[in-house]
Amino acid sequence: MSETRTTQILELNSRSKVVNVTGTGAIAYTLKPGAKFRLKEIRVHLSAAGGAGNLTATVDAAAGAAYDAVVYSQDMTAITDLFYQPTFPIQFEATDEVDFAWANGSSRTYGLSIYYDLL
Repeated sequence: MSETRTTQILELNSRSKVVNVTGTGAIAYTLKPGAKFRLKEIRVHLSAAGGAGNLTATVDAAAGAAYDAVVYSQDMTAITDLFYQPTFPIQFEATDEVDFAWANGSSRTYGLSIYYDLL
């Protein structure tokens, strides 16, 4: 089975953006705006409860591997809808990236939305 994935970056206003990623295979998306940014929200919708494995958002810090860290992790076994907003937006440098990953072993159709602001 071939996997179809679409990615769309929308401008909500001059500084606020949302990335929408849709597919049926594993989630493997890297957010790399190329400017300083703040992560505001992560949303995921699945076509049915997810299956085993954790959805993770991990910083790939430009300062080096010693600074890489998991920003968010959620077991997707019983999840169909997920909303995560950090207590305060998380700030990143222009050369930092955030990697989103989930194995999606049950091949659920997913919609991943990542909201962020450019600084």
